[in-house]
Amino acid sequence: MSGLLINYNQAAVNSYNALDQTNGALTQIVGQLSSGLQIQSAADNPAGYVIGQYLQQEANGYTQAISNAQDAVSVLQTAQGALGQEASILQTMNTLATQAANGGTQTSSTLAANQAEFASLQSELDQIASSTNFGGTALLNGSYTNQTFQVGPYNTSSDQIAISISSSNSTALGVNTAAVSIGSVTAAEAAMTAVQAAIGTVATQAANIGATQNQLTALSANLTTAQENIQAAHANLVDVNVAQATTQFTQLQILEQGGVAVLSQAQQLPSLATKLL
Repeated sequence: MSGLLINYNQAAVNSYNALDQTNGALTQIVGQLSSGLQIQSAADNPAGYVIGQYLQQEANGYTQAISNAQDAVSVLQTAQGALGQEASILQTMNTLATQAANGGTQTSSTLAANQAEFASLQSELDQIASSTNFGGTALLNGSYTNQTFQVGPYNTSSDQIAISISSSNSTALGVNTAAVSIGSVTAAEAAMTAVQAAIGTVATQAANIGATQNQLTALSANLTTAQENIQAAHANLVDVNVAQATTQFTQLQILEQGGVAVLSQAQQLPSLATKLL
């Protein structure tokens, strides 16, 4: 029904409804620009909100997994540094044993002096094996077995890695004071064999640790790439496109200004009907 009515102003109602819609859209755009997010709550985009939460969870998981992998590398570096010291000690022990085995030049005094140094080096091996730790956890006393590191965002075997480090004290290496000495030429000859075997054991252990360290380093780089991709996907979904939102903001401002002006004019229509009286 058209015409000039006093009790009902259709034009004003229509103008108000349009202005209300414009104001709601403008409020939403202002919220997006002020927060930097186009999905601020589940009401904005229910499906997008669910996907965004999933991507955020995955990105956070990758972030912590990278830190976990780096911690694992630090553990292995600590163990490898200690094994390097043990290898150096064993090399010195081998030199002493080789010297003591040269019976044609040895006396009881020289053998006793060499044995004293040899025993001191055996004690150093035990001291290193018992004192090497990471965050209070012993690494070289044989207790570091199947220690699991979470190097992925999910509770799956492919996202975890287990690390074991064998004991490297003098007993485990077969060069403890009860088994090996260089107090005599005969004992020194046997000590050469035992110490050289221990050198091989420590070298193999260090090589295994180095290989695992390289694996973790490569894994950390892969995790970083995955994290960056997930974060980019999350940003594309959740973050606001500032250029697009600013353009919409300008358009809505113009519409709001026009709507206010039109509503003001529409509200004057009933007063025109009184001019007909």
